[in-house]
Amino acid sequence: MPVDVILGLQWGDEGKGKIVDYLADRYKIVCRFQGGPNAGHTLYINGEKLVLHTIPSGIFREQVVNIIGNGVVADPITFRQEVNRVEPYAPHLKEKLFFSQKAHLILPTHRWIDLASENSKGKQKIGSTLRGIGPCYMDKTGRNGLRIGDIHQTGFRAKYRALKEKHLQFIRQFPEVEFDIHENEEAWFESLELIRQFQCLSTEYYLNDEIRHGAQILAEGAQGTMLDVDFGTYPFVTSSNTITAGVCTGLGVPPSSIREVIGIAKAYCTRVGSGPFPSELMDATGEQLRRAGNEFGSTTGRPRRCGWLDLLQLQYAVMINGVTGICLTKIDVLNDFEQVCLVDKYQLSNGELSEALPYSLEEVSSVKYSPFEGWKQSLSGFKTYAELPHSAQELIRAIELHSRCPINYVSTGPGREDLLIREVTL
Repeated sequence: MPVDVILGLQWGDEGKGKIVDYLADRYKIVCRFQGGPNAGHTLYINGEKLVLHTIPSGIFREQVVNIIGNGVVADPITFRQEVNRVEPYAPHLKEKLFFSQKAHLILPTHRWIDLASENSKGKQKIGSTLRGIGPCYMDKTGRNGLRIGDIHQTGFRAKYRALKEKHLQFIRQFPEVEFDIHENEEAWFESLELIRQFQCLSTEYYLNDEIRHGAQILAEGAQGTMLDVDFGTYPFVTSSNTITAGVCTGLGVPPSSIREVIGIAKAYCTRVGSGPFPSELMDATGEQLRRAGNEFGSTTGRPRRCGWLDLLQLQYAVMINGVTGICLTKIDVLNDFEQVCLVDKYQLSNGELSEALPYSLEEVSSVKYSPFEGWKQSLSGFKTYAELPHSAQELIRAIELHSRCPINYVSTGPGREDLLIREVTL
């Protein structure tokens, strides 16, 4: 069972990219299994900040094969921009990055639909990144989409024109928004020429053959558990399955191949866009978290909503993903706090106290906190978990006990080297 999984346990932005990059040299193959360029994985390579939107985070390891799976939706324009940024740091890029033939393409009109649809909702906006992700997945499930494999087939232009015309008819129902279709279309077709330079495979055959031969494979999720289209805070979710089950449908590998599930969680919570967020802090503490954690979207630049770590939400995410070990990130953001809190109960709108997620998080009227003493010192330079301040260790132990899952990694900074490894069982 050589497929391990790394995914986010909150609302995204947990720091998955760094952990994939750190672990990547243990694997032959790193795969993205869902999502699109609405996700941004931030890595620091030799002190340089690099953000990956479509390319898997193993790309900076020269020996690692990277696969964009069939569950991903790809925007050629964004991909070209990403390649131009990344290639100087990964000169082996075109030899080590493969596309699934069955990954879907985001068209310019998908982004136009996204913009027009979101703009028409007024105060009911979902908080779309306006990258065309949702409309592309709608075409996928509606059996209208164009896939990477189609660009190598005769008749591709005719298929493109037919789908574009459907989109234009659909757009007419919305109030007019500014969108230069001709400029976007020209850039899109130019960018397709770059995609044609990459290997396009039946990746389900490739991966299953590698599994039979014992290759170590890492599946990398985008966004986070609470944005899963089935198990997240619907309808304020993404358009794909971000949880462990999405690995099988997003790569074409069997459930029996999955071994370890590494869940990434921040030491506090953030969320971008609309939707319920029980632990959100609408005060100076929330602003302090935002500033200390530099909580602005790597894809959108939008300020993230911030709050204390929600233990009920974390336990839920561990449960539905089958997490075998947690990596706790950004604990260093809490260095200057006199007191750190964990949410351990919900007060529901009917007056009841709950220690489980209700059908809708909008039923939560307030939360109950457990306070912990802050450590008021930098965690930079610590090489082992045992060196951490006692109060930081107490916080970590409380998170472990409530989530019912060991914390095997503690990230104390943005760099590859800022990671403490623990061998612990509950």
